[in-house]
Amino acid sequence: MARVEAFKTKKDLEKMKKELEKVDPKFRLLFVFGLNSALRISDIVGLKVKDVMKNGQPKKRVSLREEKTDKIKEFPLNKSIIHELKHFKNADPEDYLFPSQKGGHLCTRYASRTIKKVAKQIGIEGNFGSHSMRKSFGYTQLKNGTPLAIIMQLLNHSSEKDTLRYVGITQEVLDEAYMNVIL
Repeated sequence: MARVEAFKTKKDLEKMKKELEKVDPKFRLLFVFGLNSALRISDIVGLKVKDVMKNGQPKKRVSLREEKTDKIKEFPLNKSIIHELKHFKNADPEDYLFPSQKGGHLCTRYASRTIKKVAKQIGIEGNFGSHSMRKSFGYTQLKNGTPLAIIMQLLNHSSEKDTLRYVGITQEVLDEAYMNVIL
């Protein structure tokens, strides 16, 4: 199976948000949450309203146990996530943030297929899925100058080499680095 990649431009991210809103506003929230939290899809779909909201307001920080690593992850909710959570003021705290129509929470495969399908429909070239959100977080952090050691910790990776490969540092990105230095 081919690896999914990061969304690498702000334009593509905005197009995805807009199109996912048309599919279902919760998919837009899922996408924004994934882009801004660096969580794996399995952790995102398992969230309940009470994990991110308190008394009808978004929490400042979220704490959860990661399914894959069994480690505690704590992070602040940024403006983008808080803005998307405005629809949940009156939601039942025990409800899943991303419920399935059949009960329980949204299936990770369905989320991945939806992201892949929407990216293809709007003409974004590449192989995308739900893991693209997490990769996009890392890629954008790196492009914005966040030190690699910090990104490695945010993604819970054990080596910088893994993080570079994970975020999709391609020859194109390396070439751009060469071209941006004029001494």
